[in-house]
Amino acid sequence: MKPKRHHFHPFWQADKPYLDKQSIADGRFRLMGYVMAMLAGAINAGGFFAISSYTSHVTGTLSHTADHIILHEWQAASFALISVICFILGAAHAHWTILWVQRQRGRSSYSLSMWLEAMYLLLLGLLATFFAEKNELRHSLIVLSLCFIMGMHNTVMSVLSGSTIRSTHMTGTATDLGIELSKILYYSRQHNPRLPKVQANWQKVRFFSGMMASFLLGGVIGTWGYTRIGYHFTLPVAACLMIFGAGSINYDFRLRLKWYLRKQKNRKKYKHQNF
Repeated sequence: MKPKRHHFHPFWQADKPYLDKQSIADGRFRLMGYVMAMLAGAINAGGFFAISSYTSHVTGTLSHTADHIILHEWQAASFALISVICFILGAAHAHWTILWVQRQRGRSSYSLSMWLEAMYLLLLGLLATFFAEKNELRHSLIVLSLCFIMGMHNTVMSVLSGSTIRSTHMTGTATDLGIELSKILYYSRQHNPRLPKVQANWQKVRFFSGMMASFLLGGVIGTWGYTRIGYHFTLPVAACLMIFGAGSINYDFRLRLKWYLRKQKNRKKYKHQNF
């Protein structure tokens, strides 16, 4: 009797978080993390160059809110707080999309969220180009929209990794990298058998280092792209998100189409038998 073959879906089609017990051995997952970090760096740095504001830095934004409150600058404090709320709403929107697709028994839950983010990016680029005149309203809409989009972007990797990886926030990544480095520097059991066994996870060290390098590279690319082509830079970023999600969305589309055609065929067959 032949052993059963287990069919593993690509990581972005997973129904559950892909990181089981924080394992990052799969090369596809690492590639996904690097690309998402690079795109986050590109959006964040390009956005700062365009509007002089980092739209994924929630910690700094909340600190600015407190500063503005102390200085009685209520308008600035309100806007900073609203930008944080937009980030939260973007994260909620992305996760709701993931949960909805999973409830429909689809395999494109993460991919659909990526595609929606890509469409919002394209819409933002189109509106920013169309309303080229710089004014306070335009600036505010771009900031809030980018905060919403970055909230979506961060959610995909967070849910996929079981909240282990944050693609837009390198503070957590740097902290995790520091934790692993401390294990490397710690005395091993070989030097003293009475000490607790501490072993560094070299896969994590390489992965987190790669994430930070990818974010930095994305920042360089984002700044260069905005200085060269302006808001049209949203096109290649959106294209990357579309490409990453295309496989599983195509899988769901073909599956649904096949189901629909079979249903129509059975319906015609049933009508034919009754007449």
